[in-house]
Amino acid sequence: MTDKDADDGRMSERRQGARRRRIKKVTPQYLERVGLWYLERFGSSSANFERILWRRVERSAKEHGTDPEEGRKAIVALVSKLQRAGSLNDRAYAQSRARGLFRKGQSLKAIDQSLRQKGLAEEDRQAAIEQFEEADEDTNLAAAATYARRRRLGPYRPSEKRAETRERDLAALARRGFDYATAREVIDAEDPEILEAVAHKILAFL
Repeated sequence: MTDKDADDGRMSERRQGARRRRIKKVTPQYLERVGLWYLERFGSSSANFERILWRRVERSAKEHGTDPEEGRKAIVALVSKLQRAGSLNDRAYAQSRARGLFRKGQSLKAIDQSLRQKGLAEEDRQAAIEQFEEADEDTNLAAAATYARRRRLGPYRPSEKRAETRERDLAALARRGFDYATAREVIDAEDPEILEAVAHKILAFL
């Protein structure tokens, strides 16, 4: 064996050892610590929270031979405990996330899809969408205007470039889930301040 082979072997052992140290053995107490740490920093739906902890359980089972079924039971118990305490509230999370996505210029269709991906139930997604409908019937128009402003599309481009980029800008809004009529109204707008007034109205309501 050459010195290089020996060095490579030691490096491999160190990497494996570091990996073993990083993967903690899952216990109910450990899952609760990790879960609370996560919720202190990020919002989450119950389903997304379960997925995050389940990945820990799977890695622990592979590395330490712990029982995945015991881990699953611990997660279910922890989720129930946090829901009772109000630390996990799917309805509030759905509404908060929806507002954040709207402020980034997401269409209602895209917002609903994002909430679905987080594992939120239909009734929670619907409640999140209804808050915009209560604010104004032009919610999608306001969101499209917000996105156009952020990406400098349509009326936010220099006037001499609007014609040549029109189709590209319409396609950009279509990819974000906006219908053609809404996209056209935004991209062809003469005065972006009128569009922004609608968005400000909805944001003030929320």
